[in-house]
Amino acid sequence: MPFTMIRQDITRLKVDAIVNAANTALQRGGGVCGAIFRAAGPAQLQAACDKAAPIKVGCAAITPGFALPAKFIIHAAGPVYDRRDPAKCEALLRSAYLEALKLAAAHGCGSIAFPLISSGIYGYPKAEALRVAKAAIQDFLTEHDMDVCLAVFDKEAFAVSKTLLGEISSYIDEHYVEEHSFKRRRLLEVEKKASAFAPSTYSAPFMETAALPQGIADLIDNLDEPFSDTLLKLIDSKGKTDAEVYKKANLSRKLFSKIRTGKNYTPKKPTILALAIALELTLDETDNLLERAGYALSHASKFDVIVEYFLLHGKYDIFEINETLFQYDLPLLGGN
Repeated sequence: MPFTMIRQDITRLKVDAIVNAANTALQRGGGVCGAIFRAAGPAQLQAACDKAAPIKVGCAAITPGFALPAKFIIHAAGPVYDRRDPAKCEALLRSAYLEALKLAAAHGCGSIAFPLISSGIYGYPKAEALRVAKAAIQDFLTEHDMDVCLAVFDKEAFAVSKTLLGEISSYIDEHYVEEHSFKRRRLLEVEKKASAFAPSTYSAPFMETAALPQGIADLIDNLDEPFSDTLLKLIDSKGKTDAEVYKKANLSRKLFSKIRTGKNYTPKKPTILALAIALELTLDETDNLLERAGYALSHASKFDVIVEYFLLHGKYDIFEINETLFQYDLPLLGGN
């Protein structure tokens, strides 16, 4: 997918390029840098680095990947964090990401994986380092198509506000835990026998459906309409372009094209939810779009409950949603 976050050893990723958080001399170091050298082949990689060194802070150089699954290693030199000049540090860190991405594009890379540059021994606060990384990558992806992943190993980097997490936790407790506890209860044998002779007094809980906006109601009149046709009408009705939608949905152009042109193709549920976020649909509109593809939001799924919270509150930043899902160790929105 265009931009995702993972917890995985960067040296094992099957991408076109991985990024090494390098020093300006391109010498083997510790941490992620040391792991990359060990996995690639220390002697070969150091020889290649010696030819490219030195580089400036905020710049990047490229070498072969040698024994790595990745074809290339891009060595990006981030700044040592200086609390006296955070603005300069941010500019240099942003430059390191952008220079690495430009090098990857120049060498025909379709996918690239980053560590969180400068957040180790260079002392850059993890939450700030993630904010800069995310902004630089998102800006690059507005003009380029590339799959970018960020390998992050601890949740300390995620600056999801405590207030937001508290609200989501409460929403989960109300809509997920109680539903689960009700659904998982089994009838006692005596209750089963009684229910066989007694008239039913229980009716399943239901959600009252609000009247649909006229534009959305029109879209679902023809139940045999392919999903792609429904999506294209929604895009037009919201006044958005295809590019705006697939980029905001964190989808690749290739996947969006498949959805757009495939009359018999139905995307997966997380992809539809990503499109709903990009289109800024209401919860009712999202329910109808999901129904068109044969899906529904379920309170038996913590993933669904969290996405429902954001839809219900009109919060459409897919990266904020994904950071929250990451906190709960759940899949992210978007896809290839």
